[in-house]
Amino acid sequence: MEWTTCIKGAINYMENHLLDIQTPKEVADHVYISPMYLQRGFQIMTGYSISEYIRNRRLYHSALELAENKEKIIDIAYKYGYETPESFTKAFTRFHGATPSEVRKNRHLMKPFHPLRISIVIQGGERMDFTVDKMAGFKIIGFSKEFSFENPQEEIPKFWDEIYEKYCQGLFTGNTPANEIEQAVYDNRIGEFGVCIDDIGKDGNFLYMIAGRYMGGEIPPGLEIYDLPDSEWAKFKCVGAMPDAIQTVNAQIWKEWLPGNAEYELAGKYNIEWYSNSGNMTDADYQSEVWIPVNKK
Repeated sequence: MEWTTCIKGAINYMENHLLDIQTPKEVADHVYISPMYLQRGFQIMTGYSISEYIRNRRLYHSALELAENKEKIIDIAYKYGYETPESFTKAFTRFHGATPSEVRKNRHLMKPFHPLRISIVIQGGERMDFTVDKMAGFKIIGFSKEFSFENPQEEIPKFWDEIYEKYCQGLFTGNTPANEIEQAVYDNRIGEFGVCIDDIGKDGNFLYMIAGRYMGGEIPPGLEIYDLPDSEWAKFKCVGAMPDAIQTVNAQIWKEWLPGNAEYELAGKYNIEWYSNSGNMTDADYQSEVWIPVNKK
């Protein structure tokens, strides 16, 4: 499905099933796309996660009902998916800046949150630098952790810092590997890839791996293997300090390259960030890439 059509379809589905949706996966299934792609692209394009959008729309509708009828607050809380009046009041007050009782008395205190409307604006500027390559499947090895779609931009860099400090700091200063994990990091160049995988992890989460190409040998405890299948990859070049450079290119992919793309569409349930082993990640000329699997239309 074309990307803009997909986003519009997701919004329409959420609006028509606002009280029924249990998980973001339901929305993704409706528009026939990986939940990871939908949630990542939706957040980049709109500034909201799927869960946040649904939550905000429900809180707005609940405020309208409070202002327009005399239904009990506890009944409205249950209707909009809250298990207790206390949890509803807490969420409601955080969003509107006023309690349910206050909004009932003065509807002007409510914070509007209307349905999103998606429109694409073609802008001038630099053309994206990318290639499309067919690649045979390969194995990756690395450290893995599940992340929520709510705040991965903040949590994933912390994961990198944790792994670097624990297993990589000595290697980067020229020391020989001190244990079997450090040896595997060295032999497989773990840290070359950051990989998002959607078919592993509970709903609402995705698996992220700090990884390298698996070159064979023992797999120490604490490391995992994942098989990436044969794919056609769109590879977007990034130049600049991390993480800003790669986050900028990711935003361009979802906002500028995918909408209205007549040649390629998303495929698979994963994407890769490739990091050069030369240069410093904080340098203005540091090179990296974003890889996403695509199908030619």
